[in-house]
Amino acid sequence: MQKNTNPIYYQDATRLAELIRNREISPVEVVKAHLDRIEAVDPQVNAIVTVADTAMKAAREAEAAVLRGDQLGPLHGVPFTAKDSIDTADVLTQRGSPIFKGRKPEKDATSVARLKKAGGILLAKTNLPEFSYWIESENLLSGRTNNPWDLNLSPGGSSGGESAAVAAGMSPLGLATDLAISVRGPAALTGVAGLKATHGSIPMTGIWPRAPRRFWHVGPMARTVRDLKLAYSVLAGPDGQDGFSSSTMRFDAGVGGAAGRLRIGWLVEPGFGAIDPEIGSAVEAAADALKQLGHIVEPVRLPALEREFALDYYVKQHIMEIKPAMAEAVAGRSEDEIFKMARTVLSFPDTAMNDFIAAEQASERLRDGYAEYFQKYDAMITPVLPVIGHGHNIEDIEVKGEKESIFLLQGATVPLNITGLPGVSVRFGTSKSGLPINVQIVGSWLAESTILHIASLLEEVRTVPGLYPGI
Repeated sequence: MQKNTNPIYYQDATRLAELIRNREISPVEVVKAHLDRIEAVDPQVNAIVTVADTAMKAAREAEAAVLRGDQLGPLHGVPFTAKDSIDTADVLTQRGSPIFKGRKPEKDATSVARLKKAGGILLAKTNLPEFSYWIESENLLSGRTNNPWDLNLSPGGSSGGESAAVAAGMSPLGLATDLAISVRGPAALTGVAGLKATHGSIPMTGIWPRAPRRFWHVGPMARTVRDLKLAYSVLAGPDGQDGFSSSTMRFDAGVGGAAGRLRIGWLVEPGFGAIDPEIGSAVEAAADALKQLGHIVEPVRLPALEREFALDYYVKQHIMEIKPAMAEAVAGRSEDEIFKMARTVLSFPDTAMNDFIAAEQASERLRDGYAEYFQKYDAMITPVLPVIGHGHNIEDIEVKGEKESIFLLQGATVPLNITGLPGVSVRFGTSKSGLPINVQIVGSWLAESTILHIASLLEEVRTVPGLYPGI
């Protein structure tokens, strides 16, 4: 077996937990290695907003537990980071805005508390757009995050700080949120793995904004799919506070594999808008790889997606639900405390009631279309993004030589927020320019084990040079 020569900061969370459990490395060494990595590369990337001053103390306590022979959790001594919209007790959570500067929550969000209970150590908070609401991770309080693959490019949003931190080795495991693209898109732009689980399977308690609650998700980012499985096994399940996370749901912790031969469809166009040919080729290559492994794989069409292009009505739905929360947040604040995205959202005209109802009904038809699809198939392979990478502060994107709305970045991800379906973003290719390409594996509701299993298969067979950015 080839010896693993990766430095500590590029070991995955599962491996770090194993090394700590076997006393081959101490939690203090692990945390210090990541703090040193942050000091070395974050000045260029600007992914870290706040380093938790409790991290080294927690590492020493974790080391003492190992030496005592205590029973250890699955993430014992492993550091993790969290997006700065996720509450962390006694550690700054400023939501990307001067309005919340200096804010220290009294309690951890449910997701943070669960990672800590499993033995994880909060290392730092990561950057995001103002109020966690845009495809670029930039704000007035902590500036702009750069993509560690190319500092002139964006790591995406709204979880771009998290994706950049994980990709650059500043964190082995991260907590992110997803309203339309924000876990899967940034993961794709930085070549890491990200899971948006079934809506409600991971409670959103302790995360702001909650509106529009039916579209928001919280989920893990990591450099390996097995880390997503491990994190999901810890994070999933009701907490008695988030009404969307019901005890009646059949939670699938995603720790096992899907047995037997799977039936998988793959789709590039139509339904998501125009897609860069290199990305389309990566989706087809992933489909072919699964076929070579013995699964039934074929190209598919989803009529509901073609009839109900999700982006056409998504904005009409969620703008009406997010505006009151933003208006309340900025009420009475000075103009120099409010960044461009809040201004933009609050300037949008209200959606007429008949248009809102039409959008709601279109959402129901889209959900029905997916339900029909999953009567026949176990999963679907799609693009994550229409482009391979994009610069900072862009106003549009270019696909196949044509200018497209920047909102098209969300074309393949928004349908899963509208329907609540789970999706995994995993790397399966490299562009001609040397940037990572991810594909998206979509499953039926509560079928996390299936899509994580497929993602693991793709991870095992992929051949991509430069797994980590060169920073």
